[in-house]
Amino acid sequence: MGATRDGKIPHLQQPSLSGSENLIIEVDEDKIRCKQYSWYFAPTYLLFWVGLFFAVIYPLFQALPTGIKISEEADKPGQFVAERAQEILLKISRLGPRVVGDVDNEVTVVNLLLAEIEKVRQVLRDDVYEMEVEVQRASGSYLIKGLTNHYQGVQNVIVRLSTKSSNSTSYLLVNSHYDTKPGSPGAGDDAAMVVVMLEVLRLVAVSGNPFLHPIIFLFNGAEEQPMQGSHGFITQHRWAANCKALLNLDSAGAGGRDLLFQGGPNHPWLMEHYRNSAPHPFATTTAEEMFEAGIIPSDTDFRIFRDFGVVPGLDMAGVYNGFVYHTKFDRYAVISLDSLQNSGDNLLALVWSISSAEEMYDTEAHAAGHAVFFDFIGLFFVHYQESTSFALNLSFSFGAILLVCLSLWRMSRVTGQSMGTYAGVFGLLFLLALAGVFLAMAFPLLMATFYDWGNRTLTYFSNSWLVIGLYICPSVIGLVLPMTLYLTHKKCKKIPHTYYLHIVGHANCVLLAILCLGATALKYRSAYLFLISLTFYVAALIINLLTRLHCRGYLWSLVLIVFQIIPFIYHAYLFHMFILILIPMTGRFGVSTNPDILIGALCGFGTVLALSFAAPLINVFRRPNCMLGGLALVMFIFCMITVSDVGFPYRPKTNVMRADFMQVHRKFFEYNGSVSLEDSGYYFHLGDRNKEAPLRDHMNLTNLVRLGEDCDSELMCGIPCYRYCSARKHALWLAREEPVELPYPTVLEFLSKTVLSGGYQVRYEFRLTGPPNMGLFFKPLDGVKLLRWTFAPAMLDNPATYRPPLEVMLTYGIDNTPIEFFVELSKDDGNFDEPVFEMGVSGHYVSPHDKRDALSQAFLATLPDFAFSMEWPSSYERHIF
Repeated sequence: MGATRDGKIPHLQQPSLSGSENLIIEVDEDKIRCKQYSWYFAPTYLLFWVGLFFAVIYPLFQALPTGIKISEEADKPGQFVAERAQEILLKISRLGPRVVGDVDNEVTVVNLLLAEIEKVRQVLRDDVYEMEVEVQRASGSYLIKGLTNHYQGVQNVIVRLSTKSSNSTSYLLVNSHYDTKPGSPGAGDDAAMVVVMLEVLRLVAVSGNPFLHPIIFLFNGAEEQPMQGSHGFITQHRWAANCKALLNLDSAGAGGRDLLFQGGPNHPWLMEHYRNSAPHPFATTTAEEMFEAGIIPSDTDFRIFRDFGVVPGLDMAGVYNGFVYHTKFDRYAVISLDSLQNSGDNLLALVWSISSAEEMYDTEAHAAGHAVFFDFIGLFFVHYQESTSFALNLSFSFGAILLVCLSLWRMSRVTGQSMGTYAGVFGLLFLLALAGVFLAMAFPLLMATFYDWGNRTLTYFSNSWLVIGLYICPSVIGLVLPMTLYLTHKKCKKIPHTYYLHIVGHANCVLLAILCLGATALKYRSAYLFLISLTFYVAALIINLLTRLHCRGYLWSLVLIVFQIIPFIYHAYLFHMFILILIPMTGRFGVSTNPDILIGALCGFGTVLALSFAAPLINVFRRPNCMLGGLALVMFIFCMITVSDVGFPYRPKTNVMRADFMQVHRKFFEYNGSVSLEDSGYYFHLGDRNKEAPLRDHMNLTNLVRLGEDCDSELMCGIPCYRYCSARKHALWLAREEPVELPYPTVLEFLSKTVLSGGYQVRYEFRLTGPPNMGLFFKPLDGVKLLRWTFAPAMLDNPATYRPPLEVMLTYGIDNTPIEFFVELSKDDGNFDEPVFEMGVSGHYVSPHDKRDALSQAFLATLPDFAFSMEWPSSYERHIF
């Protein structure tokens, strides 16, 4: 359609948006077909987003409240005093590792906690409150993650604080644990939370303010075993049935902020209290769904309270500096005063809020489904119910698609081209948008795969900024490459370039709307991530439609840029958080998993969400291909850096390699009691994909062998694997000639064998003595079935799920009496005068007070300074009965 003499494009009458009148649209063709901006503005545009990250996102992510000192307490009454908590943290951290069964865990730290609690009693407002203190000793047995967990005499220190005027039988439970992993002082995991609880207990006890519901402060002494202390409390203690809500405190790092990563299940009222009271919100539904999917290799007591006690709650954990988690570097010095203040402020506010919550009287009446929750860069907290999420996701997704259709129709009317022409262009650009998202994910995954093939995994482990060039730059290139190539080389002149570029945004909008609808249909609450992007694009689109900026060159892009700032900030903040959390965890993903795949996928997905609308706008500038070339150059430079010493994954003290090993003495007994094998060696369990390669330049590993072949012939591969043994086929064995000297023996006594009535069943009885951590492995031979045993029956009740060999972990705390147990089996032919089953017995001497022999100490001394080993002597015996 030609222009009139005054340069306007005459247009057909067009119905108004209201339908009650007609509009004549006249547009300046020169404004529509304006020139792209000069190419040298493009780097400034891209640097704007980089600057936004470092000016806003990074400092807000690192922000912590200033720790309050004891000298400031008088001026800040009722506030959490971080310095007092820090003083107790120093006392606990100085004790060193506190493993279950060791004197430091069962006596020393218990006495320290009781002494600190007694100090609280001395300042207690006893005219207002009642305080009861006791030390629980629990024994029990249960199934968790394919492992039967059997324990005796584990200890919990429990405080019940209540208002004298209260008659409520609903209690708030606050939990953390004081035991640690072997070799770790555990300042972050979890002594920091223990001292935060102590200071909160003190503040409540001296305040004189009444609250409706009693508060249980549970300092549990066996979480690392796993989670025996919480199981002992929730299944056996007299106060357990009254616990109606939970605040669980744990850590996967040391210092920083505490992430709320699990809530409920159901009970969204808890999120309401978090929103109204927590002064430093830090939370996301996406972390909860990642945790539930098993992506995060950790667990907390929250699982036990949820599954065995059906107690809804909030699960919060420190997630910063996970490099020191479960190592000897998790010390007092890595926990800042400000970090303790952050945890204390949140916990104190939540305790006050929930202990006076009306919902606590009948929590089941408020179990109204899951919640969607997240904080916005620590400034405020958002939550709403899953049903609301469903309505919002559908409304905005379909609304976005409708507005895109309206915009395309308006473009067709302005330019005089048919709607079919625009529909065709949109369809093509939608496919290119789909290709862009695919490449944005594929390019970083390819980089991760190539680095794995080249044995350069985890190059970013000590220098996390390397992910910018390794994964984020390739993702940005992939995201915009299809669109940029098309817009640069297209030959159709019927539609102005500015409209093409606007349709690119529409294509991405519809694609995200489809993803949002799909995630909603699959009941992923993380669909809110797509919703955030859609919301701000829709807002910009509405403004552009109402102001007709479509018809004024590239002015509409300025509106879009402004409205993309908020979603960019949120998504970049969120995925920055995930990357900082998961990079330390990649050091303990095991040797069979390429962790770079996860980091690459996170970078790709974060790039898609943060830059889907902003990145294609490089086509506003001339020569956009040069910008892609610049990004490729940055990627190349980063790749060159990674092959230098900068790319070596590990650093002493701060970013260590995990190379756990046991000093093992083993014996294989045959059916007649003879010994077919007795030897010693080192059993290695390596934490990451690089396996033993970084150690070979420092340690003599000449005869190191993989145990995979032995796993087909020997029970449990012939090794004393500890806890979850699924990775035992990737374990390594280094034989030594001298026998390992054990601190004291692990002794299995065969007490009796009784053929039961009917003649087809038999009962064996045993007594076991040894260290506080032992293991049993059972493998019935052909034609034999394991029917009953002393331990929790869940494994035997589900033979299709739990196939032999079956593992039982045995632990004792303060009670070291011998463990007596039985097994009952059936045999098809009833012949019990021949071998019936194999049983493995392991003893783990994990206490820091258990002596390592001289040869083991010398071998340990050859471990390079960039590696940390969780190590201990261990025994293994294989018996046939």
